[in-house]
Amino acid sequence: MSDEKYVCGIDYGTLSGRAIIVRVSDGKEMGTAVHEYRHAVMDRVLSAHKGEPLPPEFALQYPEDYIEVLKIAVPEAIRNSGVKPEDIIGVGTDFTSATVMPTDANGWPLCQWQEYAGRPHAYVKLWKHHGGQAEADQIIEVARKRGENWLPRYGDTLSSEFMLPKLLETFHKDREIYDRMTYFVDAVDWIVWQLTGNYVRSAGATGYKALYQDGKFPSRDFFADLDPEFADALDKLEAPVGQLGDKAGEITAEAAAWTGLKAGTPVSVGNIDAHVATPAVQGVENGQLTASLGTSAVYVVSGPELREVPGMFGVVDGGLVKGAWGFEAGQSAVGDIFAWFVKNCVPESYQDEADGRGISLHQLLTEKAEKQNIGEHGLIALDWHNGNRSILVDTNLSGLMIGQTLTTTPEDQYRALLEATAFGFRTIIESFTSNGVEITEVIAAGGLLKNKFLMQMYSDVTRKPLSLADTGYAGALGSAIHGAVAAGAYPNVHTAAAAMGKKIPNAYTPNEEASAQYDKLFAEYTLLHDYFGRGGNKVMYRLKDIKRQAMGH
Repeated sequence: MSDEKYVCGIDYGTLSGRAIIVRVSDGKEMGTAVHEYRHAVMDRVLSAHKGEPLPPEFALQYPEDYIEVLKIAVPEAIRNSGVKPEDIIGVGTDFTSATVMPTDANGWPLCQWQEYAGRPHAYVKLWKHHGGQAEADQIIEVARKRGENWLPRYGDTLSSEFMLPKLLETFHKDREIYDRMTYFVDAVDWIVWQLTGNYVRSAGATGYKALYQDGKFPSRDFFADLDPEFADALDKLEAPVGQLGDKAGEITAEAAAWTGLKAGTPVSVGNIDAHVATPAVQGVENGQLTASLGTSAVYVVSGPELREVPGMFGVVDGGLVKGAWGFEAGQSAVGDIFAWFVKNCVPESYQDEADGRGISLHQLLTEKAEKQNIGEHGLIALDWHNGNRSILVDTNLSGLMIGQTLTTTPEDQYRALLEATAFGFRTIIESFTSNGVEITEVIAAGGLLKNKFLMQMYSDVTRKPLSLADTGYAGALGSAIHGAVAAGAYPNVHTAAAAMGKKIPNAYTPNEEASAQYDKLFAEYTLLHDYFGRGGNKVMYRLKDIKRQAMGH
């Protein structure tokens, strides 16, 4: 064994899983590997079983894809690192948030039972599965009627992305699957279960996405008020809850054979992918807002006391780090919006130009958009192509662009979409600060950092300096930091983050002239935001109803 010790971080994203080997003393990244899920996201057809069409708003995954990450990415990361397995003293994991599945008593997913392979509700429901919107509405209505004191901690509303709407949806749509499951498990906890043999629920994921507050779930009476036969749902949620940074268990012999890690290696309590980035970017102190910017966006910040912020995604005691209240908000689509536009709305001539220059369409459109004066395109867009996560918390909302003419270009529209996500970000920040949640620093992490124009725009629009993660693997590094704490290498996450985390302070600062111009567009964005999002015109709802009827659902 060497004097230097190392930890393994395993980061499960929407389309792939990444493993990283990190040096405990300073957070140096020694080796990494990525494995893409074979079944990706099943949102149109059930590709894991005969390709049957799926209903609208579905987003499913296949759990064996997650095990393949352990069997393929982890051993490869160890090989790439040159580190001996006996020198890896801890493991940490993170997962996309509110990605949930029905299992039997041993944690075996029901979709992997032959008789249930063709049943969509037996599969993993990914975070962006929105099939349970009607159930979310029902839960909100019952909670308000009962005066449930946990509801204000979720902004007085509830997203269909949460665990309970997805469970109630299964109860309504496939009662056999509901009755057969023993547990409705968050993937954050399921992967730790597979590694250790212990089912331990994460304090963060359980608090933010399963309504676990003040040491308990909603009451059995509440579940019964949703439906008398749904009262036993509480039994499908119950399990020991572990605090972030604590040890959940140790690598089993089976998991050691999968991963190449040593049996008996400590494994930390699981965490939400966007949340675990906070120690990786040294964002664990009160007032530091970590922005995880990728296909969607998650914004988290800790504070010293409970504040109830309308439209936030949740506030949890110890939700980010022990001893502080963790606040969460987010946008359901950011990078996904830009990807949709490039895939569907750009003429072939632009692709030819990008190919000729050896750059991506995103780079080409950004270059063209960057040359414009602010407001030159004459457009305003709403960033709701996958619904609104914060502050309206409504998946029935949809995208919008106003101001198009016969001279509107692809770069005009692309820039308007970039700006829409920036305006959504500012709306969230202002909601926090106006309700007593202090924000002293904004630290950005994730795949969108490579777009420097977008990062400067975010600083200008929000009027906040923007620090950057100094790692391309913030999720995996954050998980590795938790693994180091669980292994006893550091006394707490704060200390470990200071030693192992990495950031570039104030990489972007707001330009006053640009900020003043963006203020004008933000005012128009806010008018549209409130008109379409707060009941002034429910055309987006009506269009979705017409779409569902036309598709026979």
